[in-house]
Amino acid sequence: MTAGSTPLWRYAAGRLVQAVPLLLGVVVVNFLLISLAPGDPVATLLGEYPAPPEYIAQLRREFGLDQPAPMRLALYAWNVVRGELGFSFAYRLPVATLVAGRLGNTFLLMVTALSLAALVGVGLGVTAARRRGSGLDTAATGISLAGYSIPDFWLAQLLVLFFAVFLGWLPAQGIRSVREEYTGLAAVLDTARHLILPAAALSFRYMALISRLTRASMLEAMSQDFILAARARGLPERLVLLQHGLRNAALPIVTVIGYNFAFVLAGSALVETVFGWPGVGRLLYDAMLQRDTPVLLGVLLMVSATVVVVNLLTDLLYAALDPRVRY
Repeated sequence: MTAGSTPLWRYAAGRLVQAVPLLLGVVVVNFLLISLAPGDPVATLLGEYPAPPEYIAQLRREFGLDQPAPMRLALYAWNVVRGELGFSFAYRLPVATLVAGRLGNTFLLMVTALSLAALVGVGLGVTAARRRGSGLDTAATGISLAGYSIPDFWLAQLLVLFFAVFLGWLPAQGIRSVREEYTGLAAVLDTARHLILPAAALSFRYMALISRLTRASMLEAMSQDFILAARARGLPERLVLLQHGLRNAALPIVTVIGYNFAFVLAGSALVETVFGWPGVGRLLYDAMLQRDTPVLLGVLLMVSATVVVVNLLTDLLYAALDPRVRY
């Protein structure tokens, strides 16, 4: 820390305090948008069941739907401040319990997909920048173009058809085998086999994005005078590339990875649905079909809070990567 700069802990604490009104604003906007959407949660829950009017009125009282929207909003906001996210209409469980039960599966999928995208994307980008204009550079550009063009859910279905249905190499659905009871290392390997296809489908687009950005950042960094000075000192080319070039090109790459964390979380809803992955994304999809308003609000709030925390961690990482960054 230098004179005039704010300590990182104070900067982080200030950002967290600023996030409180932001998240409350997210709660209000989400509640109003979902309330304005067409459909009746009670009618969706009952389906074709010919329920008597008395039973329908009882359900509305139990769910608090007999109250006007402003009162329901005020009550929900107060409960969120107290740490309560409501009660699921469809599952008859607290929303916090539902989300917490699925969160680990979603984070497992997201961290795997983002790690895969970062490792492969940075590797492709560095290699393409080092061999600019070569066939490898052209191939990396083609892979990136395909990554931008193919939607996650469509790629997921193609992977299922080829690797699960046609070749039979990998499972198509779920997080573990339902016909076998694995324990210990066998259970870990079984989960890893189920993780390969959804992680590949979710990571492909972001791998392409990171690859293109890494290539452009590396080309800019490698044209700077300090690279010429490093080569003049006789440093090995690999050291010049990784220690001087990649380190100075890392800031925009870290920004893209942190910025896209929320998009990966949102994109996981479709991928989890295709692969039957029991995560928060699948929970969100089911809640939309069932008009389960408390679950919708709880998941959206969780996504918003995750974005705030990841953006803060990204900003803190800047200071670790570049000592010139001050807050």
